[in-house]
Amino acid sequence: MRRSILLFMLKNHGLSPLLLAWQHWIVLDRKLFHLINGTWHTPFWDAVMPFVRNPYTWAPLYFFLLLVVVMHFRWRGLWWIAFFLLTFAIADQLSVEVFKMFVQRLRPCHDPVVAPTVHLLISCGGQYGFPSAHATNHFALAMFMFLSFRRFTGKWIFVVFAWAFLISYAQIYVGVHFPGDVLAGMLLGLLIGGVTGSIFVRFIPLQSS
Repeated sequence: MRRSILLFMLKNHGLSPLLLAWQHWIVLDRKLFHLINGTWHTPFWDAVMPFVRNPYTWAPLYFFLLLVVVMHFRWRGLWWIAFFLLTFAIADQLSVEVFKMFVQRLRPCHDPVVAPTVHLLISCGGQYGFPSAHATNHFALAMFMFLSFRRFTGKWIFVVFAWAFLISYAQIYVGVHFPGDVLAGMLLGLLIGGVTGSIFVRFIPLQSS
């Protein structure tokens, strides 16, 4: 396994206080993970959460959303779809190809300290988990939808954040991410969606046909 670039920098560039803070945070993160994944699990949610975090579960909703956007906003709807997909692509690539390779924090189900006690409900997935790509992607899309739709939907648009949070929480529950992975993904996703959403609203705002 390659050494984490982040830990190498903290150890070798006079950043010992940050390294100590990171280590304390890891301990707390593991405790919270065991609370969510272990103490709070029930047979009902054990059956539900794998479906909640499965992208195929939401595929019909995505298709319906894209169809409604095109029918209602016409050519601007096509631009919206392009930015929607761009937001997803940026979030996915940054979380997986950049940050996970930089931090190289093992998933709970790969962490030798935690793995023996993980209540794993799905296959473990890739080796590294920081940040959670699910959390990054869905919070990026949620923020993009919030910025682009809020003038049409009012306060109901906030439901997209509840949707993104539920999917992100499920990643902890099923045993493939620590809470810190999800929190980092949420923040990164909000930033990405905030940028793409602001650009879209500035240059190609949605207008009813």
